[in-house]
Amino acid sequence: MSKRNSQSAKNAARERLRVEREKQAKRAKVKRQVIVACSVVAVLAAAGGIGYAVVQANKPGYWEDEKDAKVVAPANTTGTDGTTVVIGKSTAKKTLKVYEDPRCPICAQFEQTVGSTVKKDIDDGKFKIQYIGGTFIDGDSLGKGKIGTNGEGSKNTMSAMGAALNVSPEAFLEYKTALYSTKWHPEETDDKFKNDSYLIQVANTVPALKNNKTFQDAVKSGKYDAWALAMSKTFDTNKDGVTGTPSFVMNGKMLTADSSGNPPMTVEAFNSVVDAALKA
Repeated sequence: MSKRNSQSAKNAARERLRVEREKQAKRAKVKRQVIVACSVVAVLAAAGGIGYAVVQANKPGYWEDEKDAKVVAPANTTGTDGTTVVIGKSTAKKTLKVYEDPRCPICAQFEQTVGSTVKKDIDDGKFKIQYIGGTFIDGDSLGKGKIGTNGEGSKNTMSAMGAALNVSPEAFLEYKTALYSTKWHPEETDDKFKNDSYLIQVANTVPALKNNKTFQDAVKSGKYDAWALAMSKTFDTNKDGVTGTPSFVMNGKMLTADSSGNPPMTVEAFNSVVDAALKA
């Protein structure tokens, strides 16, 4: 083999090697570009996901939005946004203000023990009652009107009670009794009242509400949701000094069973404080 042919072969080999290295370099460059591009997309996607999560976390929830919704007041109410709920004979000279939260376990105990006595007093014309409902067990802040994070059962039940009140004052009282009963009232930590189906199930034990389509449609559609929040605001901004439930006020004074300010939780204690207030 001549030197010339040998040199030509070497040059050809070098050229093939150079071309192959250039191809490898180009492939590596493209690969790096793809990796960088994918990384940028991943970062942007992550940032977008975080951004979306932040937006969702700060987005007002349903009940927060309802604070600015138009209030539909139930029948049998008066006052601003229908938040004055007075039940009883017009001939009754005095009014007992009753402050309650639907999820309140102490309210349930009171209803189970003294509720029938209160109902008889109303029927007898001994006094009227003015119902003021709060929703602070859901986590709402007293006096601030902010929507809390401990649930929504108090608000949802208040709305359903508005639907019952729209049927009649009697249906409202009977429904309230059923909701506070040992059979239906859940533990304070169990937000069972947030479920419309459960509230309707309880309502079916009340003759005036049983299979009542108008009532059920109002519960399912949230017709009185904004009213429930307006009522809760009335509770939060009360001028009677009430900060807990149950609380009872007559003649502008809190009715308490003892010096510690506890509410009357027996029939005897209730009759005692109410009779004294009626005579005042």
